[in-house]
Amino acid sequence: MSIPGPAEIQALHEKYAPTAEAFTLVHTHCEIVWGIAEQLLSAPHLAHLDADLVRAGCLLHDIGVYRLYDTEGRLDHPNYIRHGLLGHEILEAEGFPEVLRRFCSHHTGVGLTRQDIVRQGLPLPPADYVAETAEERLVMYADKFHTKSRPSVFLSPDEYAAHVRRFGEDKVIAFEALRAEFGEPDLARPAPGFGAEEDTTAAAVHG
Repeated sequence: MSIPGPAEIQALHEKYAPTAEAFTLVHTHCEIVWGIAEQLLSAPHLAHLDADLVRAGCLLHDIGVYRLYDTEGRLDHPNYIRHGLLGHEILEAEGFPEVLRRFCSHHTGVGLTRQDIVRQGLPLPPADYVAETAEERLVMYADKFHTKSRPSVFLSPDEYAAHVRRFGEDKVIAFEALRAEFGEPDLARPAPGFGAEEDTTAAAVHG
């Protein structure tokens, strides 16, 4: 499988971003998530993971957000939960393999199950959208520490655990399992040029 590099992925973001502001918001977030994942990948026990695949997954995972902007440049917040499936559809239309498309559709929260979708009445086809491979889990995990609110926000592991508790203790347990598997990032240096000290407000758009 040919894994796209950063330049190819950036061109894809530019193709689908409806505005320069949307591109900056989404692409920068994806770069920060890769910076966090790259840092975690330096742990010896994660040396077996495919770093190129993780990088592509991080840089692609939120591309579906662009489909939620209207002609006025406003984001459709009520349907934000659909951004993963919309990204999956974009990558399918672009001819990307399923292994890459899954980074879009299987990264939301700490995994969406059929039961979650039915119980919460979410606007998604009932199915399990749960990260399965270590690479998928790492992309999903790294995504939890940065939001796309304005201004963007970095969340510590404890802050995210508190945030996800409202969806049930099972989600906290799932997050703590990811935390044990991958360790905790140093959010003072998540990615070159992006400092946690820049971000001080609570989350608005996440996942």
